[in-house]
This record gives sequence, C-alpha cells and structure tokens, in this order.
Amino acid sequence: MINKPLHSFHIPVMGLSYTIDSPIRVAQYGISSVISIIDDEIVEKMKNFYSKKFNLNYFGISTKTEDYRAKRITDYLDMMDDIVTEKFESFKEELSKNTDALKNFMTMLPNTSELKSGFQNILNQGDFLALNMKNFLEKNLVPGSIDVNIMTKVDKDNYKKNEQLPVIYNDAHASLRGFAQSKISSSMVLSAGMNPRLYSYIEEFDDFFPDSNNFIKKKIILKVSDFRSAMIQGNFLAKKGLWVSEYRIESGLNCGGHAFATEGLLLGPIMEEFKTKKNELIFSAHSLMIKALEQKGKNIPKEPLEMKITVQGGVGTSEEHNFLLENYKVDSVGWGSPFLLVPEATSVDSETRNLLAKSKQNDFYLSNISPLGVPFNTVKGTSNEIIKNQKQARNKYGSSCPKKLLALSKEYSPQGICTASKKYQDIKLNELEDLKNELNEKQFQSKKNAITEKACLCVGLVNSAYLENGIEIKGEKQGVVICPGPNLAYFDKELSLSEMVGHIYGNRNVLSEIDRPNMFINELKMYVDHLQKEILNFSGDVVNSQIKKWNTFKSNLFEGINYYEELFKSSTYFKSHINRIHTELEYYKTELEKIKIPKLN
Repeated sequence: MINKPLHSFHIPVMGLSYTIDSPIRVAQYGISSVISIIDDEIVEKMKNFYSKKFNLNYFGISTKTEDYRAKRITDYLDMMDDIVTEKFESFKEELSKNTDALKNFMTMLPNTSELKSGFQNILNQGDFLALNMKNFLEKNLVPGSIDVNIMTKVDKDNYKKNEQLPVIYNDAHASLRGFAQSKISSSMVLSAGMNPRLYSYIEEFDDFFPDSNNFIKKKIILKVSDFRSAMIQGNFLAKKGLWVSEYRIESGLNCGGHAFATEGLLLGPIMEEFKTKKNELIFSAHSLMIKALEQKGKNIPKEPLEMKITVQGGVGTSEEHNFLLENYKVDSVGWGSPFLLVPEATSVDSETRNLLAKSKQNDFYLSNISPLGVPFNTVKGTSNEIIKNQKQARNKYGSSCPKKLLALSKEYSPQGICTASKKYQDIKLNELEDLKNELNEKQFQSKKNAITEKACLCVGLVNSAYLENGIEIKGEKQGVVICPGPNLAYFDKELSLSEMVGHIYGNRNVLSEIDRPNMFINELKMYVDHLQKEILNFSGDVVNSQIKKWNTFKSNLFEGINYYEELFKSSTYFKSHINRIHTELEYYKTELEKIKIPKLN
C-alpha cells in the first residue's frame, strides 16, 4: 500500500465562499482543500443547494432551532462527506473500467508519484487489467481531505432577546462544535492568531485526542507566520493534551485575504528555522502532551505523533513548488489564488473571474477595507467597490449589516457593532462633522475615508458563490468582495483543473507573463514597501518602542537579504534567473538603506 498523499499541493481556504464546496469538486482526485465554516448562513444555503441537486435527505435548519449554528455546520460536513464518498467510489469504478479516464488521471499526478508508477505497471501487464486495477485502486487511492477553517478572531458574543448567551455559543466556538460533532475525519485549520478561550474549548471533544492506535480523527492545523508563534501556540495546546498535526506557514504579505505582516521576517529564513528546529517543536510538544494525557487518563502515545510542515503564499511556478518541497522538506505547498481562475475547483461568478483574469499587477493591492482593522488583499474594480462608490456619491455610507459576524467593536454597544455598518459609520461621521472646524480639508477627507472605506465582508465574500450557483441573494445589494493574493497578477486566463495541476507539476506552463519576479523577491519588495509606507504614514508620537520596532523590522530585512544571497549562490534552482535575482537583492538592499528611521521628537 502507498501511504503517501496523492498530491504535493493543497488548496487553502479562500474567503467565506470561494472554497465553500471545493471538496465536492476536487476531493475525488485526491486533492485536499479547506472550507470556511464561520458563516452558518452560507453553509446552510449550500447544504440545501446540494441536498436538492443530489436528491439527499438533508433538511433545512431554522435559526429558531436550538444551537442552529453548530447543527448547520455538522449537517453540511456530513452531507459533504456523503457526496465525496459517492463521487470517489464512482471515480474508482470509472478508472478500473476506462483506460482513457485512467490515463487522463495519471497526467494529473506528480511525475515522481508512486501511484503513477503503479498504474503504469498494471497497464504494461495487460492480462487481468480490470481486476488488478480495481484491487490496486482499493488499496492505494484515497480522496482529498475535507478540511475546515476557523478564523479565531471571528468569535463574536451572541445574544438572545438582549441576553448574552454562554461563551460556547460564540461564533467560532459554535463552528468548532459543528466540526467536532460531524462524522468526517479531517483537519481543522485555526488561523489569525491564538484565541486561548477557543483553544481550551477543543478539550471538550474526544475526536481531537489520539485513540488506542494513536489515530486522531480530527486533527489540528495551525496557520502561523513564524517559528516563535508556532512554539507558543503548540505548547499551549500540548499542555491540554492536544497535538498539532501540522504547522501551515503562510507569507505575511504575499498571500490572499487578510495580511498579517511579520516584524520583517521573510519566508525563506522562516522556513529555514522550521527545518532546523522541527525536532525541537516535536519533542517540546510531546513531553507536555503526555503529561496532560496522563492526568486526563487518556491514551498516551509512546512516540511523538506525526507533525507536518507545509507552506503557502505567492508560489506560482513548478520550480518554486519543487524548491519548497526539496530545500525546506515541506510536506505540501498551498496553491490558493491561481485556483480562483479554475471553475472546476472554486466557486466564483463569471463576472468576478473575468475581472481577475484581466487585472494587472497594479490592480491588486493591500487595502484597509476589512472591519477587523487588518490589511486586506483585494483587487480594483469589484462590483462591491462600484456599488459602494455609487452609494457614497449619494452621501449614503455603510452596510445594513445583516449577519454581524464582524460586529466586534464595543465602542458604542456592549453587543458590538461592525465598523462597516451604516450605524457605526453614521455615528463616526457625525463626530467628525463636529471636528470639521479644527481640521483642514485634507485632514478631514483623510479621516472621512478611513471611516467609509470599510466594506461588508460578511455579504461581499459570499455573494460570488450565490451568483455562480443561482442562489437567491436577499437584502441590500452589495456586490462581490474578493481577496486574491498579488501573485494572481501573473495568471491571466480561465484554466481547467488539469491545466492548473499540470502547471504545478511542471508538465505545462500557463503563465503568459514572462517578467514575473521570483516569489521570494516579490515578498521582499512588499516588505520594503510596507516599512516605507508605515514610516511615511505614521502620525502618532515617535517613542522609543516604535523606533525599536522599526529598527528590528529593518534589521530582519537585511538579514533576510543576506540569507537569500547565500541561499541562491549554492542552490541548483532558479539558474536561468540567478543574475536577475542577485541584481534585485542588491537593489532592495540599497532601497532599504535609504529608509531613515525617525528620531525621538
């Protein structure tokens, strides 16, 4: 039996809806993907859509139902598991009987795949082909994982008749419970930093602990941006007897969605630290975990359990893909934004997909539209942007805020208000009007823009899936918000799944733009720009702590450049671009030297 995963890539979560049904689309091919489960409304609508499409007996769950959020998520995941299982069994049957289908599938596998070699051996034998192939498929073919994502910051308190519900009914807590109570065996990706209260809640569910065979039915994946964060969060969970099965490292800026910039730490040095200190991460967590399991009277693994290291953010060529696998010994590489151009894999309406295909490098930008107050990658010209500009031309600001998932500001109400809502923006604009005589026109407009640029992500990030699948959109017209990474600028056409996978594995090239910078150089540019803008736009008092922060950031960038200079000297990869890479490293070193850190006022 071949125990290795079929693929060396995975599809990360994208927004609230862009991968909401990706497992149904691609899991039968062994491709793992991640769905967001924080928004129970789209989960419920997609469940009803697929239940009807496949004639399944899953029924609607009303908001009047006790614990409806968790129950909706459980139902959707159970239904998805049913559909994936059925599609996977049908696919195996087709492969065992149809040689052309088998050969097409083989072109989607890595060239180094043991499974691919096994298929070829059976095809070469000829005799008893169908029987041998069926036995081989049963033993070796596995579907992709139906993984889920919970953004830990989206954990709003909920109320019923103005009475606050217990913490377990908070949004992220309910999502976690919905996953825990489902029948699927997969992984939960926790992103956006540590939420101790949520992490502690995981202890309540047996599926997260190893059984007598050291099997964990529901694994934990932490999305992190550096080693220190991984160690802190991993040990926190280990003290509760919980094992982190995978650390998913993501570039701080060269990614889609929210961008959590590091303190100038670049992806290459971060990956190097994970490679050299992986055993430290494993044994630290193992020693803490077995003590906790002993206290709980649970099964205690004698040896550390498997821990994977994966990476994502800005990868765009098969050479970059292979370099990450080989040089940093990662278990998988995440390919996110390019899959937004693959209708077979993601849920994107045709208007938005066309916008992404035609958008150029300058169209992708890091915005301030997120109500979370975290920089958010998006693209110019979305229908949400157009509708918002039309409203603002009529002096109408803010969203009706129907979902309130991001109603996290307690500035004006203990129940929380979203900064993208009409209610919040009306209050802020009235306050600003009172200060108008104290500000010049430029200052006034700047403060006004800071208030009104926020967008309703809860609605904007799900509308695309509704449009693509013909699901009715109720309420205020808000259009589509989409959150691609800047790397998508170099992909300029709609692609089939086989074309995209072929590109990942180096069997074809789908990039038209030959002037694409190396992923590490692209990230370096973003960090240099980020530091320049942060210093330029800083309006507060310059204090010692801020100066220290900027100096650390700058120093880390210099260290990163030195690391890359040594790395690319010895690497056998990127030889055709090596002169350009060294020239660009020198250029950004010079640009960094030009950045002056302010002195104390």
